[in-house]
Amino acid sequence: MSETASISTGIAARYATAIFELAKEDKSLSAIESDVDALETALAESEDLRNLIGSPIYSRDAQGKAITAVAQKMNLSATFTNVLGLMASKRRLFVLPFVLRGLRGMIAEDKGEVTADVVAAKALTKTQQDKLAKSLKATVGKDVKINLAVDEGLIGGLVVKVGSKMIDTSIRSKLANLQNAMKEVG
Repeated sequence: MSETASISTGIAARYATAIFELAKEDKSLSAIESDVDALETALAESEDLRNLIGSPIYSRDAQGKAITAVAQKMNLSATFTNVLGLMASKRRLFVLPFVLRGLRGMIAEDKGEVTADVVAAKALTKTQQDKLAKSLKATVGKDVKINLAVDEGLIGGLVVKVGSKMIDTSIRSKLANLQNAMKEVG
């Protein structure tokens, strides 16, 4: 890992821990969790927001005013709004995606959950996701929250990652294995 990425991760971890502890103290973890969901969605959908948090051309003051206005428009909790303002004043908004990822992990751990990153060839129905979560819970021993992504290049099947374990049942993977086996024969 590069030194810059390591520093960014360390900064993000401190902010995430502070937000988590404040929310735990105020008994407002559910509000923080919905703030994390809203911000992750907003960052994924808005290039302007990504530019605001990552661009050095905005002054601290302009960045602070803009992110506070965004937080208020999104009805984020006071805790999160204040922390975003603080991050802007310290020129630390660029670590926001890492903060959100860290918070998601802390909240999941507090709830006794684990997140499974699932890549499927096509979108799974709610019933399919529930069955998969139930199956993974039996294996992992904790409640499983599914983070679903679609990759049509898989052709069929799933790639499931829980922690450091990965299960690849995709047809693309099976075809690659078959191709490698045939190369060994010929």
